[in-house]
Amino acid sequence: MAVFSKHPVSPPPAAPVREKTGHLMLRGWCIFVLFLALSGVAWVNAIGTVAACALLGASALVSVALWIVLRPPVQWRRLPWFPLAYALWAGLSLLWSQWPGASALTWLMLLITTTQGLFVAAALTWHELVRGIASALKWCLGLSLVFELWVSVVVRGPILPEFQRPTHSVNPIVYWSRDNLFDGGRIQGIWGNANLLAAVCLVAIIVFAIRIAARAPRRTLLWVWMALAAFLLYRADSATVYVSAVMAAVVLATVLLMRTARTPGARTLLYSLYAVIGLGGALAVWLLRDIVFALLGRSANLTGRQSIWAHVLERAVQRPVAGWGFATPWIATDSHFDGWITDHGQTVMQAHNVWIDVFLQLGAVGVVLLALTYLAFLWRSWFFAVDRPRWDLRADRPYSALTLLPTLVGTVLIVQGVSESEPLLLWGWMFVVMLGFKIKQAPLVGVGPAEQSLAIERGELNPERAP
Repeated sequence: MAVFSKHPVSPPPAAPVREKTGHLMLRGWCIFVLFLALSGVAWVNAIGTVAACALLGASALVSVALWIVLRPPVQWRRLPWFPLAYALWAGLSLLWSQWPGASALTWLMLLITTTQGLFVAAALTWHELVRGIASALKWCLGLSLVFELWVSVVVRGPILPEFQRPTHSVNPIVYWSRDNLFDGGRIQGIWGNANLLAAVCLVAIIVFAIRIAARAPRRTLLWVWMALAAFLLYRADSATVYVSAVMAAVVLATVLLMRTARTPGARTLLYSLYAVIGLGGALAVWLLRDIVFALLGRSANLTGRQSIWAHVLERAVQRPVAGWGFATPWIATDSHFDGWITDHGQTVMQAHNVWIDVFLQLGAVGVVLLALTYLAFLWRSWFFAVDRPRWDLRADRPYSALTLLPTLVGTVLIVQGVSESEPLLLWGWMFVVMLGFKIKQAPLVGVGPAEQSLAIERGELNPERAP
């Protein structure tokens, strides 16, 4: 006669695993740090330079304190040494800088940005990092749309930084917003700069697309956010970002094609093919640059940038080895920069080219260190994206969409650096440090101490089952 057991083999029902409040607060802080870097000069326009610098310094102190208290697992021998060497050389330039005040202030900003990048990479797993970047980007895009709507609907006219209304006619270049949302002109978002808005929009499209491909929850809303990013990108109308988008699409297609290669010989053939296409395309763009820039609505001299480059190189070659001293960005109130190069009556605060800017400030040594930084970052990012995850004999594990982020962001920064110097500061520099450090600490998504210890802490992984 059958007897029903009173001791079922299935485990008793339990509440779903929830993140601890402390970790939720940590992730929220990391999102704020990312938003602080991505929004950049928006804080200067909103609360002024002094308050923005104070906020930046306070955020760094909080991050350092959290790092000391939490002590996330870090393999200290696998730090991003080239970015750190570049930052060290920039600090040493204080010894011979011709603008020591500007060098000290901007080097402190570089040090804070580098520290924040290392902290976020150490504190979050790959999934949390991409999710945090997406959340910060949503805040940037949402606030930009609300800000432009407020200017057009409530203020009904252009507005100056710190929410001031112009009392007399001024050059539109100084406006925080030009009230162009409904008249078809270029909009500038919370940055007060259409090129900065467009670059962040392109990164947002990349991140949201990766989240969708990774089967993230609430994908319908991600499509909505992507549509908003595409709209703002179109209204920002930045030729440099359009080129960056095309190059990112080419890199994406290349990575996906490389993933289909079954043998090293097949990869070599694809590398050769893309090298020929890439060199041929670059040569064609250079020879037909007048036509290309005319189609983009820009002049062939990159809207006056060639004149800026000539002025900067004229000074840079006078100190070709060590440069004149670190200053990223240029401090407009410093006597060495005030009125040196002007655009529409305003002092220019950058060389509008990463390599020329670094050559001026840190000489050939700085250029070499930056080149090694980007080379190491792009090299690791590329193989992080194209190599199948493997740590044992099994060779059929699926690729992760998250591995596409570093190489696509690196492409955007390299292309943007041809006509802008923004990749040297704020989110541009932070992403190079953060993503490069994360790849070195966790070269496999979800595998390794840097990934699993946080999962164990949250209760998502049993320590006895962790490989």
